[in-house]
Amino acid sequence: MELPIRPVPPEAERIARLTELLAQRHAIDPAAIRIVRAPLRISPLGAHIDHQLGRVLGMAIDRAILLAFAPSEDGVVHIESLAFAQPTRFSIHHVPPYTQGDWGNYARGAALALQPHGLTRGILGVMDSDMPIGGLSSSAAVTIAYLLALESANGLAITPRANIDLVTRTEHAYIGLNNGILDQTSILFSRRNHLTRIDCQQVAIDAVPTAAAPDSFAILAVYSGVDKALVGTSYNNRVAECQAAARQLLAMAGQPNGESPRLREVDPAYFEAYGDRLEESLRRRATHFFTEMARVAAGEEAWRAGDIAQFGELVSASGASSIENYESGCPQLITLYRILRETPGVYGVRFSGAGFRGNCLALIDPTHRDAIAQAIHRRYPVAHPEMAERYSIHLCQPDDGARLLG
Repeated sequence: MELPIRPVPPEAERIARLTELLAQRHAIDPAAIRIVRAPLRISPLGAHIDHQLGRVLGMAIDRAILLAFAPSEDGVVHIESLAFAQPTRFSIHHVPPYTQGDWGNYARGAALALQPHGLTRGILGVMDSDMPIGGLSSSAAVTIAYLLALESANGLAITPRANIDLVTRTEHAYIGLNNGILDQTSILFSRRNHLTRIDCQQVAIDAVPTAAAPDSFAILAVYSGVDKALVGTSYNNRVAECQAAARQLLAMAGQPNGESPRLREVDPAYFEAYGDRLEESLRRRATHFFTEMARVAAGEEAWRAGDIAQFGELVSASGASSIENYESGCPQLITLYRILRETPGVYGVRFSGAGFRGNCLALIDPTHRDAIAQAIHRRYPVAHPEMAERYSIHLCQPDDGARLLG
């Protein structure tokens, strides 16, 4: 009987297909084609606090965006995606403005971010992903893929740390999403079977090992079928609410306010003293921030010790706070959270990413994977029949960060 978990396409076959398509489309010698592999990422702990300069834990997984590319001497960027009918095409010398709903926005934003570094060549490329979009930071992964390809085509020696800033510039200035650095840092710096610990205030990045055996846990990503873009959700509103809470708490404590205060700048003692004076929505956002910071610290300790059960409990507590205090999540994601929380063999579960679309992630005992999948298949399409033909289940493992393969 076929397992109810979507199989993983062999990466070598995906690379061969992309290379062949690119060579045929543009009469390119296959030897001149390179591949960028940009993995997707999860954040088991540290939900919604990177934009407030908190500490977060990220991890790349073994699902990735692949981009086969070759330089174009005339400065044209022409990218085809196997997920979209129409290609995106523009000149690096005349980058068009942001267009809502256009999948080519990230390619244009990456080119614009690199213009000060002296772009002279564009790229011809074909790309695809082995996961549905949403919640696994496909936007950061694709931006990194474009950046690495354009940097390679132009002979630019740009460090991973500098690429963190370039992704941020693309997201903030071009896309209009006021996110933090969790996504791109996890994708650029992750090491297999490690957590990537990121202090978003200091931009301090460390690889955190675990005493747990690699085969003692796995990651289940359950795609809800909801794929609305973040710029059309309440994402930016939540960021603004967190900053408003920081501003008010600092003012109540008689502390100076900067132009753009963040909750990391607020002493936890100020929240304990003045938090009940905040209006309810702002108090909830601040409650999530300070409790999530504590969960990150406890989670790192449990991860190092190899206590996956305790780590999972903290992940589930993060998921509960995301629903109750941060008030993220659509009905479909909340249903998945509850199903997985109630299913034996699940160590922990929370939304992946911002929690307004996309995936739920679960840290599971691999020996229970089929029973967990069957529980989802029994309950989720009954609760949300409109998603019965859209949702999917994916078994993943930790992986290394983004890189050029050839």
